Amino acid sequence: MRFLETVMGIPMSIDVRDDVDARPAAERAFLVLREADRRFSTYRPDSEVSRANASRESPAPFSDDFREVVAIGETAARDSGGAFRIRRPDGSWDLDGVVKGWAAARAARELHAAGLRDFCLNAGGDVVVSGSPGDGRPWSVGVRSPYEPTAMLAVLQVTDAAVATSGAYERGSHIVDGRDGSPAAGLLSATVVADDLTTADVLATTVFAIGPDGVDHALRSGARGVLAVDASGRILAAGDLAFARPAATS
Repeated sequence: MRFLETVMGIPMSIDVRDDVDARPAAERAFLVLREADRRFSTYRPDSEVSRANASRESPAPFSDDFREVVAIGETAARDSGGAFRIRRPDGSWDLDGVVKGWAAARAARELHAAGLRDFCLNAGGDVVVSGSPGDGRPWSVGVRSPYEPTAMLAVLQVTDAAVATSGAYERGSHIVDGRDGSPAAGLLSATVVADDLTTADVLATTVFAIGPDGVDHALRSGARGVLAVDASGRILAAGDLAFARPAATS
């Protein structure tokens, strides 16, 4: 069974291969994603992050979820020497580098809690997979080419893992190196495979912000594997990566 909704302004899907009625579980998973959007969307004036930015208070008066997301971001900022950031130059919260992966990881936990074992949750290209699509096979997760939106850089084979990609090809230079505030320019894309999507998403953003040196940082910080393309088009692959289709050269 496959389910699709637009949440956080992006398409999100759940593909369940268990032979059960997965509709109640999928609805609970989407509820988690919608609630995260209500709480963290900077486009909603009544969201918690908007209220926090308006008040400029510390996270202390806000929800446990808000404080958890901030704590994840603060740890990533510290571990990356400031390359990953959760505040803008004006001091306002910028939690986008954490929220989507964190919310999708929570949604995947809802599916597991409902007893589902074989599924793929795709949150706008960032993916959590569990079990198998059938016959014990691994899931195939495509990594988009930074050069051509309809082409694949590679197809990874993954089982019980999460895959996240950061790049500048959709939203322009929206990722900055928090150490100096300049647009990240050392890589064209960075893909991280990890045990959970919170880790994969945060590390993909961190790798992209740091540049090529971020590959080793990610492997030290919980990544299973990293696939990146540097500014010259060179493929950087490290860690435990299984390819259904090899990485394309530029």
